[in-house]
Amino acid sequence: MLCFHCSEPVPAGVDYCVNINGEPRAMCCPGCQAVASAIVDGGLTRFYQYRTEASERPDSTSKLSWDIYDLPDIQQDFVVPLPDGAMQANLLLEGISCAACSWLIETHLSQFAGVLQVRVNVTSFRTQLTYHPEQVALSKLLAELHAIGYRPRPATDDQQRALEVRDNRMALARLGVAGFGMMQAGMVAVGLYTGASDEWQSVLRGLSMLLTTPVVLFSAWPFFRAAWRSLKAGQLVMDVPVALAVGLGYGASCWATFSGTGDVYFESIAMFVFFLLVGRYLEMRARYRHRIGGANIAQLLPSVACRWESGEWQQVAAKLLQPGDRILVAAGDTFPADGEVLAGTSGVNEALLTGESVPVTKSAGSFVIAGSQNNESPLEVRVSATGGQTQLSAIEQMVARAQAEKPPQVALADRVARYFIAAVLLICTAVTIGWSMVAPERALWVALSVLVVTCPCALALAMPTAITAATEYLRRAGVLITRGHVLETLTKVNRVVFDKTGTLTYGQLRVAEVKPLTDDVSREQLLALCAALEQGSNHPIARAFSEYAPNQAVTGVQQETGGGVSGRIDAVDYRLGNIAFAAAGPVPELPPEPYLWLLLARGEQPLGYIGLADQVREEAAGVVAALIDEGVAVELLSGDTPANTARLAAQVGIAQYEGGASPAAKLARLQQRQALGDVTLMVGDGINDVPTLSGADVSIAMAGASDLARTHADCLLLQDHLQPLLLCLSRARATRRVIRQNLTLSLMYNSLALPLAALGLVPPWAAAIGMTASSLLVVLNALRLTR
Repeated sequence: MLCFHCSEPVPAGVDYCVNINGEPRAMCCPGCQAVASAIVDGGLTRFYQYRTEASERPDSTSKLSWDIYDLPDIQQDFVVPLPDGAMQANLLLEGISCAACSWLIETHLSQFAGVLQVRVNVTSFRTQLTYHPEQVALSKLLAELHAIGYRPRPATDDQQRALEVRDNRMALARLGVAGFGMMQAGMVAVGLYTGASDEWQSVLRGLSMLLTTPVVLFSAWPFFRAAWRSLKAGQLVMDVPVALAVGLGYGASCWATFSGTGDVYFESIAMFVFFLLVGRYLEMRARYRHRIGGANIAQLLPSVACRWESGEWQQVAAKLLQPGDRILVAAGDTFPADGEVLAGTSGVNEALLTGESVPVTKSAGSFVIAGSQNNESPLEVRVSATGGQTQLSAIEQMVARAQAEKPPQVALADRVARYFIAAVLLICTAVTIGWSMVAPERALWVALSVLVVTCPCALALAMPTAITAATEYLRRAGVLITRGHVLETLTKVNRVVFDKTGTLTYGQLRVAEVKPLTDDVSREQLLALCAALEQGSNHPIARAFSEYAPNQAVTGVQQETGGGVSGRIDAVDYRLGNIAFAAAGPVPELPPEPYLWLLLARGEQPLGYIGLADQVREEAAGVVAALIDEGVAVELLSGDTPANTARLAAQVGIAQYEGGASPAAKLARLQQRQALGDVTLMVGDGINDVPTLSGADVSIAMAGASDLARTHADCLLLQDHLQPLLLCLSRARATRRVIRQNLTLSLMYNSLALPLAALGLVPPWAAAIGMTASSLLVVLNALRLTR
């Protein structure tokens, strides 16, 4: 028997096994077992499917859990080489709990030589790490991440889903324990606060401690863990004062229970933990609802390809393709790599780059791109680029760069949060020292009151509750928000950038004009004949006639790539397509309108021209006018021809536009506007819009958008029209007003309660009640946004 990992013989009597893809695999030594286990635990079992030779046997088991990620075969799944020799690792981090975590991670890793850039997306738990492999090993950086409390994993879709399921189950368990403990401790507290006798006081305190202990040790554990790892790294995060309040309150209450002196605040502690966990769980569910940022563009590629090997076509894993390979792409299949067509002629849908649904004719010598779809006939292709070198991968890298840019307001919030935490701790320390000199027996309780009062519960709820209420309102109105910053950013938007196809238009070819060329055939008869010839075809042009009923039976239907379709009706030949295909002789000049003109001919007689166009949405002009009336600049960026773009811009009233724009050009134009101070809103629907959707300050995807556009947009229109866009802007302004009201209420409470608590006039239980009351007031005010 051979070792599954290194193919060395397995010694007799040795039993080292690892379960790989549901089957136990024999290993020859603990080293191979450790390496294989690390591969499986990291979600990288595909390594064994795609490797071309056995792996080397490790010399030792030390640091294997991270060293395995230095193997080139392993890095193929999540590490991208950059032109300057650097590497970009896309990681998924467990344990991120707040915005300060991103600052901690970035600060810690940036101190190592060879680390060029660290970008953390708190929303999706993803980290983009750029480094020089000659100066620092990836395993070293992963080990450092683990050392400060964040477990790194390759940023794959499977890993993202597994993390979400695990986190959701654990969050619900912690929330359930906290809720049960809060209710039961609250019932016990009624007896404590309503005059229980001395003997019952001791019993009720002990029972309250028993009920609160699981809340502190299990439900509140994430606060303690986050606080400890930040302190170990010499930094401050919001969980530090939270952990101090919970820990000191619980410890002081336990001391009071055993010593029989002082007060206990078990129910306040349980309630405090429960409220914090509710807020964090709602935030987590908002992030996970549609797995924002979870899909990779590479998932558009097929997993297998048909390659010419040993004199025959063979199915192989697409990851094994190399430049120079010959592959065969059947009709209806997706191209697995960039390449040059060697043989065959077919229409290819390249909407992912151009946004246009009209197929492009490809023949020998033409260039095809990975991710585009072959519509009509098989094509033989010579591979020129695979994996990270394809044009599709270039779009993905633009998306990653755009998402990695942290908005200035987020960076400012991180700095303010650290100063706020430091101020809270300094105030609490000063109060403790002061009371230690005046009344030492009261110092701990007064300090606890100050911690509870200054704990920013209402302040922390001021924004998320308002945003949650407004988000729920917009969801019912047909707008799904998938990023937390959307409502705040919408209030600052002064420029809206529209895509053309599928956004301001319906994104499908429709009959725009019919011009009969003979008196014996009417408009309706022309359309019926066209529908008869095109029925049964899935070509985009054929779908333009799907709403018209064919009135004739057609036989001998044939399609000519790049030409059109022909068939026999009542023993007469009919041809529908471009002039070169359909006309057998001289024909009238093409109409001047800028449509896609088709000619229908009966035998040698031209019957009429049919003009196809992508129809403008009925509400588009009204929405554009409403935006301009509100002082918002409107711009159109399209991959369509400049002439078609100009015509549409005139129809809907947009003065600034650019046609023939590639995804890179769109992103560059957007960033140029941002550099001039504009806050941009991008509205799009196609894969070619993904870089700009990711790079805009806020982005909206249409209801019929591609899956990738939905994934990278900040919000999604659930109804196939633009009217909710105006509702988003108005509701965002209302949300800003409510947030300001909430902040004012919470700051007024803290301003009044802090001096009183510092003077010893507010016991901890009263501070907890005041904190709860202010929180409820903030929540009730925010609920107005749901109406």
